Amino acid sequence: MELAQFFKSIIDEDKCAVVICDVNHTIIYMNPTACERYDKRGGAALVGKSLLDCHNSESNAIIHKTIEWFKESKSHNRIYTYYNEKENKDVYMIALRNEQGDLIGYYEKHEYRNRETEPFYRFE
Repeated sequence: MELAQFFKSIIDEDKCAVVICDVNHTIIYMNPTACERYDKRGGAALVGKSLLDCHNSESNAIIHKTIEWFKESKSHNRIYTYYNEKENKDVYMIALRNEQGDLIGYYEKHEYRNRETEPFYRFE
């Protein structure tokens, strides 16, 4: 089995929205959670479109600045972007790099602070 299928499966099972963009800000993949979360904005139809079209000019300026920071050093791979109080989560932009360390894209990482309430090993 191809390694890419394993990585896709990991992303697809994430309960957080995952929107992956290339360095030109084109949305190249959205996991099912992202398609559902952004359904009112186009959902899966956003794939192939610019992420910049989904944000205002202030946000776009910050996105551009972050991408430039990612390009400055192969060690610049994660930056804290904001705290979402309503959903009690931290949000980061994460650099995606090829095997040589070149920037090939980025995605937004959500880390919820709420403790899981589901029982351990719930086999239902």
